[in-house]
Amino acid sequence: MESAVIVDAVRTASGRGKMGGALSGVHPTDLLATVLASLLERNGLDSAQVDDVLIGCVSQVGDQSSNIARGAVLAAGFDTAVPAATIDRQCGSSQQAATFAAQGVMSGAYDIAIAGGVESMSRVPLGTAAAGGSPNGERMRARYPEGLVNQGVSAELIASKWGFSREELDEFAAESHRRAAEASGHFQCEILPVTVAAEDGTTTVVDRDETVRAGTTVEGLAGLQPAFRNDRMVERFPDLEWSITPGNSSPLTDGASAVLVMSETMAKSLGLRPRARFHSFSVVGDDPLFMLTGPIPATHRILKRSGLSFGDLDAYEVNEAFASVPLAWAAEFGADPAKLNPRGGAIALGHALGSSGTRLLTTMLHHLEATGGRYGLQTMCEGGGMANATIIERL
Repeated sequence: MESAVIVDAVRTASGRGKMGGALSGVHPTDLLATVLASLLERNGLDSAQVDDVLIGCVSQVGDQSSNIARGAVLAAGFDTAVPAATIDRQCGSSQQAATFAAQGVMSGAYDIAIAGGVESMSRVPLGTAAAGGSPNGERMRARYPEGLVNQGVSAELIASKWGFSREELDEFAAESHRRAAEASGHFQCEILPVTVAAEDGTTTVVDRDETVRAGTTVEGLAGLQPAFRNDRMVERFPDLEWSITPGNSSPLTDGASAVLVMSETMAKSLGLRPRARFHSFSVVGDDPLFMLTGPIPATHRILKRSGLSFGDLDAYEVNEAFASVPLAWAAEFGADPAKLNPRGGAIALGHALGSSGTRLLTTMLHHLEATGGRYGLQTMCEGGGMANATIIERL
């Protein structure tokens, strides 16, 4: 079986996911097209050499509708023969895209593929896809008569089950911002500058994460109010302390990212350097009420399949949708805090839903290269109670 390797990995900076955010003036198709075109240019490839483009995107309506992957491929100037597909596995959409790309290479279906993701949460706000309807029919309501809850309430349930205090959640959030601010110089190796044109014709180059707040303190975060508490939820869950706030949650974000995946044989024939090998994969379903605990069984499964021990891992990227998620994961595995999201996570760097999977992969790869680490684990909680896990081996 062929090895699937990563030859390149890039991302845009994170823009605040609201109108007026640094990237809000860029159509998501154009934002993704900029990343796709850069992968070809940086590696001297003709687009016709690419067998498929697989893109994660969660809110596939409005500006992100009609298979945004194909639209971005055409906008990037790719040969019209290059196909593309848009994938929705909620927050893990582009991580799943990378998995599919790697598995396609390993099976012999692809020689070269691009996997990536995009989300413009300023232009397509969270929840837009469900506007005017409900994803739950009668059979779903019959199975869960009390109803499921939004992810913020799930994060509260996790904090309560694992016994995390509000101060612990805020300490984790402040540390995420500190690490991201400290790593800002390193991020220039992975960030692709994006030129944004204003209505008056002036242009701005966005090349730094807009969401990182270097001055974040636990004392400052302590003044924020719980974001998901309401009378109905208090009645349903009377024992919750309600500790999840905007400060210890990931902000809404705009962004795009992508990785260039190919067989090791193809990379060498093209004179390109394989930077990492896809080592192992797992994907699981988990309790849809707690929803965000999936990274725990996903990690147990991937370790069993990989033959590696937890101690073999040099870095772990566990998406910081909410502070309670990586904290619960770390408690389960006795993880080294220094190896957990070492350059900060989504609380600081943002969570552009469809892009986050390959954004984490990009950051983890660059961290392993900078530190000489060998194995990196990435895992992502996902809406509906699912999770992906991926292990890469730096070459």
